Amino acid sequence: MLIALAFGLGIIPYHMAKVGEPQNSLVIRETWYGFVNVISRWLLISYCYASINLRNESLIGHFMSNSVSAFTTRAHDLGGICAAIVVFILPLFLRRHFRRSIEMIVAIDRRLLALHFPMNYNRILGTTWLVLICVAALDIFVTVACLVCLANMEVQPSWQLTFLMIYDLVAISISICLFCAISRSLQRRLAQFHMVLKNLAHQWDSRSLKATQKQRSLQCLDSFSMYTIVTKDPAEIIQESMEIHHLICEAAATANKYFTYQLLTIISIAFLIIVFDAYYVLETLLGKSKRESKFKTVEFVTFFSCQMILYLIAIISIVEGSNRAIKKSEKTGGIVHALLNKTKSVEVKEKLQQFSMQLMHLKINFTAAGLFNIDRTLYFTISGALTTYLIILLQFTSNSPSNNSHLYSCCEALNNITANHTL
Repeated sequence: MLIALAFGLGIIPYHMAKVGEPQNSLVIRETWYGFVNVISRWLLISYCYASINLRNESLIGHFMSNSVSAFTTRAHDLGGICAAIVVFILPLFLRRHFRRSIEMIVAIDRRLLALHFPMNYNRILGTTWLVLICVAALDIFVTVACLVCLANMEVQPSWQLTFLMIYDLVAISISICLFCAISRSLQRRLAQFHMVLKNLAHQWDSRSLKATQKQRSLQCLDSFSMYTIVTKDPAEIIQESMEIHHLICEAAATANKYFTYQLLTIISIAFLIIVFDAYYVLETLLGKSKRESKFKTVEFVTFFSCQMILYLIAIISIVEGSNRAIKKSEKTGGIVHALLNKTKSVEVKEKLQQFSMQLMHLKINFTAAGLFNIDRTLYFTISGALTTYLIILLQFTSNSPSNNSHLYSCCEALNNITANHTL
């Protein structure tokens, strides 16, 4: 579903196609229409930005006109153009990384199925539908709220500006959903992979296993009443677990190569919008920028607060999607070393030591073009930078020419009083 939505919006040139008569398997394919769709969407966005720049039109320009708003308009337009290039054009050159990461996830599922730990695709489908419904509801709510606020404030943006506002919102939402879907997929595979190792430890607790002896056991795994039939040697299970872990890390690294510049662009634009929207809201609430009436002030604050909250949710979604996969991968080391302490077989102990060495060199990590890690430490960085820039902007407004002229008139009056007193 996500691939179909991204394909329709021109974010990726891939679509799902059925092959094979007996099973009708779904495979990911690229078509010439996908490339035409991506380029045509980018040309339409470029035309809209060129049109509003020629007319000097912007959303903030309808409400206020000062040096900060002028800088914001230029920064927003520049960020929009960069986002259009990164979200629509750059993925065409990196598309093979996306396809390879999907193929690796399919290979992981096949290996898990061979170990009798299949993925619950019905549950994944239900979760995906729930996420898409929530994202659609949030986008529709924010779009309607912004359009209503603009209409009540008697602001009539052009169709180009309205199209950019809505299309950027939808495109960024689907791009974030794609990244979160892959990171969530890796997290699910890690959880299923951990169950393989925990089941092995459960067997060792119940009975003493020999290194070369194959045993059959039917055991309850957890509260979900999942069962497995173990017919392989523990050394073979650990070897396959190492290969699954290697595939998971490779899939994460490949996905990061595809999404790295998109994540950098989305986080940067979201940060800029949050900074300036927070500045507009604070400036209005503190009384430094007066609206015509209280009614319009409320709608002005509502309009920019909706944008600010939406991009805050975007950053949180990216960070949490990445952080959960990273934290889940970090638990693998504890499970492996717990097995290492329990085993008595020399062969199995050697395999676990190799696995431990592999964990030291293969780790899941998501970065934004290598500039910073995408994990919860990003919250602290953004909070510090946001506070700093808001203070600078508010001080810049308080030292604006209008305030300086008022201060100059006060000083001139004081000088006249002093001169009269001297005379």
